[in-house]
Amino acid sequence: MRYRIALAGVLLGLSVGCGGYSSPSSPTPSSGGTGGGSPVSIVSGASTKTTTAYSPSPITISVGGTVTWTNNDNTTHTSTADGGLWTSGSIGPGGSFSYKFPTAGTFQYHCSIHPGMVGTVTVQ
Repeated sequence: MRYRIALAGVLLGLSVGCGGYSSPSSPTPSSGGTGGGSPVSIVSGASTKTTTAYSPSPITISVGGTVTWTNNDNTTHTSTADGGLWTSGSIGPGGSFSYKFPTAGTFQYHCSIHPGMVGTVTVQ
């Protein structure tokens, strides 16, 4: 019986330590936080803008790089990949959201709340 309890504890510890999702064909989400990566600002008044709502846009990063979107506006926005590869969910004022890009490509995105807001990440 002690052996089963010990084994269950080890397996539980391994499953907790191995959280997260990674796919070689799509960006890897890493939510929250404000550190590291290439910063993209969701600018003040973004909902009334189009290609200038995210700054800089386009942005070019290296494979394996992370982009961190920070909402510098006074309303909630998202970073949502065209085609659904990622979605940040709601990013409130002052909030941020990060994605790590493990593969090269050009990724267009928008705000799902304000679809006129658009941006592009190029990964080389």
